[in-house]
Amino acid sequence: MNINLTLIGQSIAFAIFVWFCVKYVWPPITAAMEARQKKIADGLSAADRAALDLELAQEKSAQELREAKQQAAALIEQANKRANQIVEASKEEARKEGQKLIEQAKAEIERERNQARDALRAELAALAVAGAEKILETSVDASKHNEMLEKLAAEL
Repeated sequence: MNINLTLIGQSIAFAIFVWFCVKYVWPPITAAMEARQKKIADGLSAADRAALDLELAQEKSAQELREAKQQAAALIEQANKRANQIVEASKEEARKEGQKLIEQAKAEIERERNQARDALRAELAALAVAGAEKILETSVDASKHNEMLEKLAAEL
């Protein structure tokens, strides 16, 4: 056996092996690597998009939270104003009611004073008639002298 012939046979066998690998083995391997590379690139771009979406969602939620806080503060302020209005209205109503009660009490006092005055006048008139009877020692007829007694009571 000649070394040259063996070397040539091995070179031919290697060339056939390389041709077979390039023709049938290499395309599926490169296709799988390209598919894997595309899948990784898609995953990275999806992760970037997800990170951007997350950032936008966080900004949006923070903005909505700020708006909700502002609305809550506005509602609380409005409720406080309404409560103050209700308190003031209640105070005013209580003042009016107190004033009304005072006026009623004054009217009642005035009415009682007038009744007491009238009662005193009547009693004084009766005493005056009794005194006049004693002084005159005659009977003074109240029905006959009614006009004079009323005049006397009015003067008192």
